[in-house]
Amino acid sequence: MFQDFTTRSTRAHGPGRLAALRKAIASEGMTGFLIPRADVHQGEYVAECDARLGWLTGFTGSAGFCLVLPDIAGVFIDGRYRVQVKSEVDLTAFTPVPWPEVKAGPWLLEHLPAGGRIGFDPWLHTRKEVEDLRRALDGSAIALVETANLIDAIWTDRPAPPSAPARVHPAEFAGEPSAEKRQRLGAALMKQGAAAAVLTLPDSIAWALNIRGADIPRNPVMQAFAVLQANGDLTLFAEAAKLSDALRAHLGNAVTLRPVAAFDAALRGLKGPVLVDPASAPHQVGRELEAMGTEVLWAEDPCILPKARKTAAEVAGMRAAHLRDGAAMVEFLTWLDAEAPKGALTEIDVVTQLEQHRRATGQLLDISFDTICGAGPNGAIVHYRVTEATNRKVTPGELLLIDSGAQYPDGTTDITRTLAVGPVPEGAAEAFTRVLQGMIAISRARFPRGLAGRDLDALARVALWSAGMDYDHGTGHGVGAALCVHEGPARISRISDVPLAPGMILSNEPGHYREGQWGIRIENLILVAEAPKIGDGRDHLCFETLTWVPIDRRLIVVEMLSRGERDWLDAYHAGVLDRIGPLVSPAARAWLSAACAPL
Repeated sequence: MFQDFTTRSTRAHGPGRLAALRKAIASEGMTGFLIPRADVHQGEYVAECDARLGWLTGFTGSAGFCLVLPDIAGVFIDGRYRVQVKSEVDLTAFTPVPWPEVKAGPWLLEHLPAGGRIGFDPWLHTRKEVEDLRRALDGSAIALVETANLIDAIWTDRPAPPSAPARVHPAEFAGEPSAEKRQRLGAALMKQGAAAAVLTLPDSIAWALNIRGADIPRNPVMQAFAVLQANGDLTLFAEAAKLSDALRAHLGNAVTLRPVAAFDAALRGLKGPVLVDPASAPHQVGRELEAMGTEVLWAEDPCILPKARKTAAEVAGMRAAHLRDGAAMVEFLTWLDAEAPKGALTEIDVVTQLEQHRRATGQLLDISFDTICGAGPNGAIVHYRVTEATNRKVTPGELLLIDSGAQYPDGTTDITRTLAVGPVPEGAAEAFTRVLQGMIAISRARFPRGLAGRDLDALARVALWSAGMDYDHGTGHGVGAALCVHEGPARISRISDVPLAPGMILSNEPGHYREGQWGIRIENLILVAEAPKIGDGRDHLCFETLTWVPIDRRLIVVEMLSRGERDWLDAYHAGVLDRIGPLVSPAARAWLSAACAPL
């Protein structure tokens, strides 16, 4: 099994560890310390040795931070984790803070009116984060102080850094040789007036070099740094144990290999201007360059947008991966529909069975994130992860929310389905139908080129808003091609201003949650594509659906759907049956035919 069910939260250790940290803070002559979720690479998912926020607080979510002061320790969490945090942290020691509604600066001003010194590790925060916080504290008596990491000083049994070997990502799936990518990136640097760029995001490095790694579970990346020169040459800072002879041969002579320990000195030796991304590079990278008088060009990581716009080969790989994954999902749903009504299954049984069906494809490299399988009230925990301690029976008369995905050699998948187990709970069908209407609205959207995710986000919410409902997460995130399941820069959310462009792949996942009762989410992946010319021939884009798995018709109030919505769903289900039917067993084909019947 890729997924395990051990309890990772260390809630019971929180008060003792908090006391030890406060002692370390005081011994350094400071008032507080800032603990982020991120590691030096600013990844959403981190290795065990970098899970400092979880080690201190017990909170295991993928976003957030903690501000520890003498009399209060605020754990800042967004809408996805408002329920989860209450079960994972000791509320006598830590105080949940709704973020980003409440930001760090105003919170500090409220709790330290007389001023103080707040320490932070400059390797774990970006330049943008630090500058934003400094601006928020401008004019106050509160100072931000760069310091060594105080968590590391008291974490005596900290795990060793990951050392998994990396592998070559085949050209047939990448669609463009690494040398051509680097030449293209280098040419773009020259146009910007940069002599070099510092790359700190592991997925950017993996994409640029056509390599994949296994340092972070579920994310096929290698932890490394890189410096790209304007001529296309690149220096890769990675541990030698991760680099096989085959990988070294793949990288070639234009890629120089050096250990991570040499990165600091290499920064100090660079000739400017050097491009550094203020939103993803550690603050310390800029500090090292500026200390040597090197000119820094603050601009976006040059790999971000090219990586998001998939090549034809990457799109083909993603389509193939979704057909394979769709067949595995249908085999699983056939089994689940027969077994769940008996009332004997648990959440762990469901997760285990789903992974077995994906393994049966013979091409599963990993799951793309820990499967979210929430029965009844656990479905209301947006990023719920079942453990042996929380494992709940799948009970008839409740909803079951399953959000899962896979990593295949040719693509990455992410799909959510909410299922009825026996009788439908009161109010659930209406809410499900409104969520479905939002998902269909995004799927059918046709929009002018140049619009961003923030311009489309409301389409997914209108049906919910009309009934006084909503959800506290974005509607969609970017997805990598055989890479990280969460990928920037594009997304569908109220705060995303990145124009959508052909080749970008996004999730489409509106939802609705009733704490203590159930959760609903429906998710497909969609590809941004050129829209056929109609009307007066304006330049429009649209979405192509990549995910082909039935949506539970038992939860749909058909009368609530418009004719266009019904037609879209019937056409979608006809497409599922046409594409997936030939790939599954006779029993699954029979189940699929019924599940895809027209409304």
